[in-house]
Amino acid sequence: MIAAIQLSRSELLDAYERMFAIRTFEETMRREFAAGSIPGTVHLYCGEEASAAGICMLLQDGDKISSTHRGHGHSVAKGCDIEGMVKEIMGRRDGLCGGKGGSLHIADLSKGMLGANGIVGAGGPIACGAALTAKLRGTNDVSVVFYGDGASNQGAILESYNLAKLWNLPVLFVIEDNGYAEATPSHWSVSGTQVRRANAFDIPATEIDGNDFFQVYDTAASMIERAREGGGPSLLHIKFTRYYGHFEGDAQTYRGKDEIAEARKRDPLDVFRNRVLDAALLGRGDLDAVETKVKDLLEQAVIAAKNAPLPEEADLLTHVYVEY
Repeated sequence: MIAAIQLSRSELLDAYERMFAIRTFEETMRREFAAGSIPGTVHLYCGEEASAAGICMLLQDGDKISSTHRGHGHSVAKGCDIEGMVKEIMGRRDGLCGGKGGSLHIADLSKGMLGANGIVGAGGPIACGAALTAKLRGTNDVSVVFYGDGASNQGAILESYNLAKLWNLPVLFVIEDNGYAEATPSHWSVSGTQVRRANAFDIPATEIDGNDFFQVYDTAASMIERAREGGGPSLLHIKFTRYYGHFEGDAQTYRGKDEIAEARKRDPLDVFRNRVLDAALLGRGDLDAVETKVKDLLEQAVIAAKNAPLPEEADLLTHVYVEY
């Protein structure tokens, strides 16, 4: 097992850059949505950054991830081009998916990002398919499926547990439990525990604090290593709080009065900063430099996206069929 606290200086900077890039990306998309620059809506990942960053840091180029409707954070953490993402979300012709997928279906197969998905729980079978491909081809690749507490009740997810265990697939199931399935509290809608559900399929599982990057990294490291070595599937139940609504414009009347204020006291970026500064692993100047770099990147990406061309009528029927 890899101890996250033993990460090198460059690896720690990489971890912080991924988390800060996710936060800055999402705050930027929130601002641009309010300004009317984004068609449709967006589902923001703020407050959940340690999950995507801690797991995707452990993945290799050939590894695959499947995502949810809240897929920006996973895309950034897996290395998708940020300018291409902004263009895609703004519906531009040279976005990652030609401006046709938008926020809800953003994908980049070249980075192993198999796509955000508007169908709740759909990522489970997709990740199992990717894992089966890796197993049949004899590669060392693994697949990771991110999904929420609401999706954990979907039959497709439970069937994926069964299939992954029966075929001993190299897949990691990651429940990103932000407390709500849209507006429905998980304590009201999820019977039993996620760990015991996985154990019923003889799949090892652990519940962890999603505000702590180091806990995410350490736990995921052992599970991913196990999958690469032929040990089969594992499940990671990560708990945290999303800072914004299910979607932009959500009135959030289901929230407690001080719920977000309390959650922000353990912000994953602050937890990381405090840990590395207290241990003298990084200096404030190191973290400030990362923040400046990321902010500049996002500002330039937005400018480029607003100046990029929209899809044309001739683009309407392209990418409908597979071309060989």
